[in-house]
Amino acid sequence: MATHKSAEKRIRQTRRRTMVNRARMSRVRSAVKAVEAALTSGDKKAAREAYAQAQSELQRGAARGVVTRSAAARKIARLSARIKALKG
Repeated sequence: MATHKSAEKRIRQTRRRTMVNRARMSRVRSAVKAVEAALTSGDKKAAREAYAQAQSELQRGAARGVVTRSAAARKIARLSARIKALKG
């Protein structure tokens, strides 16, 4: 267990940052799942709307360091390609 004041503070900060980062990552995953659900249903309009939300969440996650920039770019590109390939 931490005995120094600074170590105790770092534990508190880490606990708080972990909770915030988990919430951010959850938002990113939920947004991506919404796009994938729309793609599965074949609704191109709904997929585009969900994609706009997912792109925003992924970029925000990358800016905050929850997702690496390259991973966010890769996910955005792959979702975009799947939407473009969708008929309708």
